[in-house]
Amino acid sequence: MKPLYILLFLFTTTAQAQTLLSGRVTDRKGHALPGANVFLKGTYDGATTDTLGRFSFRTFEKDTATLAVSYMGYEPFEKKLLLNQKEVVLTVKLEELATELNTVVITAGAFEASDEKRMAMLKPLDIVTTAGAAADITGAMQLLPGAQRVGEQEGLFVRGGSGLESKVVIDGMIVQNPFFSSVPDVQQRGRFNPFMFKGTSFSTGGYSAQYGQALSSVLLLNTTDKTSNNGLGVSLNLASAGLNYDHATEKQSVSVVGYYGNLKPLFALVRQNIEWLHEPEFVGSSLTYRLNTSQTGLLKVYGMYSDSRMSMNSVVPGTAGPGTAVPGGEGIKNRLDLHNRNAFTTSTYTDSWGDGKWLLNSGFSYSRNSDDMAFDGQGMDRLDERTQARVVLTRLLSGNNSLLFGGEVHGINLQNGFGGISYSLRDQYAAAFAETEIYLSRQLAGRVGVRTEYSSLLNRFNLAPRLSLAYKTGAYSQVSLAAGQFFQNPDYRYLYLNSNLNFERADHLILNYQVMRSSRTFRVETFYKNYAQLVREYTGQPGSPDRFDTNPYRFPWGRTDNRGYGYAQGFDLFWRDQKTVKGLDYWVTYSYVDTRRLFQQYQVLATPTFASNHNVSLVAKRWFDKLKTSAGLTYAYTSGRPYYNPNHERFMTDRTPAVHNVSFTASKLTSIRGNFAVLYMAVDNLLNTRNVFTYRYTADGQTRYAVGPQSYRSFFVGMQIFLSRKAVVKQEDL
Repeated sequence: MKPLYILLFLFTTTAQAQTLLSGRVTDRKGHALPGANVFLKGTYDGATTDTLGRFSFRTFEKDTATLAVSYMGYEPFEKKLLLNQKEVVLTVKLEELATELNTVVITAGAFEASDEKRMAMLKPLDIVTTAGAAADITGAMQLLPGAQRVGEQEGLFVRGGSGLESKVVIDGMIVQNPFFSSVPDVQQRGRFNPFMFKGTSFSTGGYSAQYGQALSSVLLLNTTDKTSNNGLGVSLNLASAGLNYDHATEKQSVSVVGYYGNLKPLFALVRQNIEWLHEPEFVGSSLTYRLNTSQTGLLKVYGMYSDSRMSMNSVVPGTAGPGTAVPGGEGIKNRLDLHNRNAFTTSTYTDSWGDGKWLLNSGFSYSRNSDDMAFDGQGMDRLDERTQARVVLTRLLSGNNSLLFGGEVHGINLQNGFGGISYSLRDQYAAAFAETEIYLSRQLAGRVGVRTEYSSLLNRFNLAPRLSLAYKTGAYSQVSLAAGQFFQNPDYRYLYLNSNLNFERADHLILNYQVMRSSRTFRVETFYKNYAQLVREYTGQPGSPDRFDTNPYRFPWGRTDNRGYGYAQGFDLFWRDQKTVKGLDYWVTYSYVDTRRLFQQYQVLATPTFASNHNVSLVAKRWFDKLKTSAGLTYAYTSGRPYYNPNHERFMTDRTPAVHNVSFTASKLTSIRGNFAVLYMAVDNLLNTRNVFTYRYTADGQTRYAVGPQSYRSFFVGMQIFLSRKAVVKQEDL
């Protein structure tokens, strides 16, 4: 009997030492969460909730223990318990996991275009297959609200801002020359391939304190972290031929691209409005290397080089000169020769530690661009270099909150030759910034930031506060507000002659309302921009009126100061529907802007020549499954823009006709000798509309002539062949 007594004693002692834990797990509204995992950390003691959310289990643990509750889609729950009773009863309410589907997202002034974001607008193949974009990143952005098309100049023109007021940023690094070299009255493309990037973010104002030197907008491009297709690819079209090779292992990958282009065959088929003496010819290459240095560390290195040549006859306002007279007295034709060499390299390193609570984003880049240019036999060479380094640290806090801080330094070297005189300058530019995102609740969030900058050339500092707020008004809707100050160095052409100028400034105020539901997006945004400290140029002699020179490529020679000012105000509408009709994706945008400025050579407050009041885009794409073909159609409308008429008493009050453009594109998935291929074609200005972008007058003011597109109706065909069995392009990408 003795062993039996011992067993009974042990059983009684053990039973007395156990603690019963029971209770119920619900969401914050009290609804039961069946299948939730409830356990004591560091032990095997636990249970799973039943259909009513109830749980019950015993433990031998004494004193204190930590109860943990986990359920998919909800925030983990932990609570320290004092196990000094026979039974502990608990009611646990779990908070829904913070995601972009149930949490307010700060959206005012920004259009995200990333596969990873809920606000996805344009993916890389979206850009390529959008009619009217010409497979150009900035061309696609011009079809989003807030931007407009200015056909005779390159750049992003956003909400009444000039092309110089927008910056292109790759992996946090400013790109010094994102477009091919500027030539008179020709709109140049961007230099970068859309497939380099995993996503884009187009800001129409009120952007983060991380970025500066842009009064209107920043276009953020983030390069891919890994190659998508191993093997060799070949691209052929009417303008160029290229080879691309991708190779990837578990830890590293490399992508190499080489190409040669000559536009003479294309121009032979598409009638040109420009007299080409040597059609643009170019050669280039790029190399991308990626290395996973650890489970969290990633090093990316990108480098590219291009060399291009062209020669053309350019019409210059005037009635006399050494050039060839244009029939009808429109002006003088002068020969323009250009040889451009451009190099850009950037490297970034990202990492995290402390269980992902600390994030590092660092980078270094160098760019060099040289234009050996002759205008009517006279040298007009240009050279610019930019070296920059950047470090950003982010601390992730509980409840989706975060704190970000960092800095960047730039070394800029510019040289310009004009009229036999050489100008040069150097600028050491530095910036520091800090920003925090605060989620007061799932419905209310804010972003507060500040940025300070210093320019050695100006010998001045600035301080720019930034603020964004967002409030979730419903399950699928929210309102956002953004405000802040933005600074930018004056055009360096002014600084060659006057380094005593101050930063130019713009103050932004943006209010946004957005609804996203079932693959449909509606968005309305209103804005106000106040411009201050703009550069004014005085070209007249003392006591005489200023002279206005319409040549956009002239070298400024007048006295300058920062007494300029202005405003821009208006609203944007955006609607996108990807669900109503199966396979059809379309969006509609309308932008209205009212803007006036007193700046540059302007004599009075007036609407700038690059700004139009109304801009409309209708974009539609349809996938035909049986044909394995995607087709797209785009209609773009731009209302008339101001131009200078020397015979009119009122300054800059004449308007050009409205610009209409209908474009078509199609792409087909197929196989060529067993190799996957994509065939594509595009037609721009399908209706052959005789669009006019601006008018100019001869020096005597007697003759007006139109500046229009490089060609009226144009077309383009090509193909991409993937010489790899693993290569794939998904239907949804087209």
